[in-house]
Amino acid sequence: MNKLLDVVALLGAAVLGLVAYIGELALFAASGVSHIFRPPFYPRLVGKAFMDIGFYSLPVVALTALFTGMVLALQSYTGFSRFGAESAIASVVVLSVTRELGPVLAGLMVSGRAGAAMAAELGTMRVTDQIDALSTLSTDPMKYLVAPRLLAGMIAMPLLVVLADILGVAGGYLVATKKLGFSSGVYLTSTFANLQVEDVVSGLIKAAVFGFIIALMGCFNGYRSKGGAQGVGTATTSAVVSASILILALDYALTQVLFIK
Repeated sequence: MNKLLDVVALLGAAVLGLVAYIGELALFAASGVSHIFRPPFYPRLVGKAFMDIGFYSLPVVALTALFTGMVLALQSYTGFSRFGAESAIASVVVLSVTRELGPVLAGLMVSGRAGAAMAAELGTMRVTDQIDALSTLSTDPMKYLVAPRLLAGMIAMPLLVVLADILGVAGGYLVATKKLGFSSGVYLTSTFANLQVEDVVSGLIKAAVFGFIIALMGCFNGYRSKGGAQGVGTATTSAVVSASILILALDYALTQVLFIK
């Protein structure tokens, strides 16, 4: 009986801890979003965060998208050739990249690079009392540290996904025309015939949401970091893992909303 009560107590503590975590995250997100629209504004900090999240993530996102498009074309050819459906490769590549692979892979890459950096930076500021110093100087840390990163994430990610879409489709085109022997004109015609505005727009909507999630989890885990260098490392790991899981979960939810009528 005592063992059963212990199990129930542990389960209850875990559930309460999860609920408390979700509530704290929701309040943190609401506070950060509210500060985006309230003065004072810090455009210089938004620009710096945009460079950190967007510009410096260009190489890893570009390479990921390019090789993903190339591999997708090869794998599609391997599967479709069994059924004589090689002509569908162009449509599969463009739809897969613009709807799913572009936003998701870009989000995961940016999460590992920029999300970790944000968590480490804010975590270091927290354990060295720099965030408390901002409050002492009558500067709201949420306004100064969190809001610019949230806004920059929502702006930078769609731009990165546009690049990922272009390079992913270009990678499939290169493999299809240079290695698989497809006609360049036929492949491009099939690509543009199957590309619709809603496919690109849905990917950009996902990208904006993913950018917000990456910045939110990076800031949230770094902001509440404690325990010195070990705590900063834990916050960085938590930021990347939680952002990656949320990206995959929200990808399913957004796909359900955007495409399932």
